[in-house]
Amino acid sequence: MSTTEHLDPLRSELSRLGLEPGADTLDRFGRYLALIEEWRVRAGVTAIRDAPTIQQRLFGESLALLVALREAAILEAGESRAVVDIGSGAGVPGIPMGLADAALALTLIESHGRRCEFLETVIAELALDGITVRRMRAEEAGRDPELREGFDLAVARAVAPLPVLVEYALPLLRPGGILAAPKGSRARDELREAEAAIETLGGEVLEPLPLSLPEEAVPQLVVLVRRGGPLSERYPRRPGIPSKRPLA
Repeated sequence: MSTTEHLDPLRSELSRLGLEPGADTLDRFGRYLALIEEWRVRAGVTAIRDAPTIQQRLFGESLALLVALREAAILEAGESRAVVDIGSGAGVPGIPMGLADAALALTLIESHGRRCEFLETVIAELALDGITVRRMRAEEAGRDPELREGFDLAVARAVAPLPVLVEYALPLLRPGGILAAPKGSRARDELREAEAAIETLGGEVLEPLPLSLPEEAVPQLVVLVRRGGPLSERYPRRPGIPSKRPLA
């Protein structure tokens, strides 16, 4: 059976977003979908059970993020940029973004062993040479000399409240790098709650971007925080502390 069969929901999202991937990319999305369905329970990669919703939510929303970042000139199509996906889980939003733009150099940060095994399987089976997986917590990544201040862009989907997420993300970014995090109805509330953390970490809030989603979907905003200059080596704090005691 062709791996591109039953991809109508994805094709609809690609058309709506103005993306025109080649046949090889569609084939890879089909194989990615099959792997998610195969590993869904044993690796806990997603609670979504049906293929159309996986295509609409996991793939479509990740691609909508890519399009929003391009429209805001944060990313340019085909431009090599270093991107870190924090708490990648099923590989979203990183893998769909990488499938749509092979120029992105993606690092997926994931602490769960089975999920890392799943991500490594996806990368191997889809021959995604520009994507790597690092099994570690975000706090460990932010202190790793190979990763700290190593990225132009950090993305994260449903990982942590914003006051916690900025402590995970900003140490991974180069000065001027940007955290882009899709958030739901509480996006602006989370921004207010994160003001102290962002100030402590020397970040700058940019105007959030609307995420282009189907009419029936719950609206989302892409929260943007730019990394400033030098950041104290105190941050991120040791694993578990940012979530237990968010900066305030």
